[in-house]
Amino acid sequence: MFRVTQEIEFCYGHRLLNYDGKCRFLHGHNGKAVIVLEGEDLDHRGMLVDFSDIKKSIATWIDGHLDHRMILNRQDPTVDFLLSQNEPLCLIDENPTAETIARMIYRYAVAQRFPVVEVSLWETTKAYATYFE
Repeated sequence: MFRVTQEIEFCYGHRLLNYDGKCRFLHGHNGKAVIVLEGEDLDHRGMLVDFSDIKKSIATWIDGHLDHRMILNRQDPTVDFLLSQNEPLCLIDENPTAETIARMIYRYAVAQRFPVVEVSLWETTKAYATYFE
């Protein structure tokens, strides 16, 4: 079995609805997604997956959909105002927790046919959430 791991750093903002802690306020993170891919076979180049292919697909998607955006629940009362100010948003149906964002990245990687086994989202240098199926 072979394993390839790629880290992708990006910045994002969010806030959590129905939450009593500090994360109920709009704030930002310097996040890091850690994508783990596994497989038994290597391609004709001797690779499970070329790191540049991960960058071209997953990192490009993160850059276009999550990086420097506010990731918010569609029901967040700040959405209309932020849209009126042309702020870049990523709107989702759940609370934008580290767990939810890790799952978003995982599902994108699966949809792109990468042999992903887990995605971790580091929200800070000391805290992360992991999603796998």
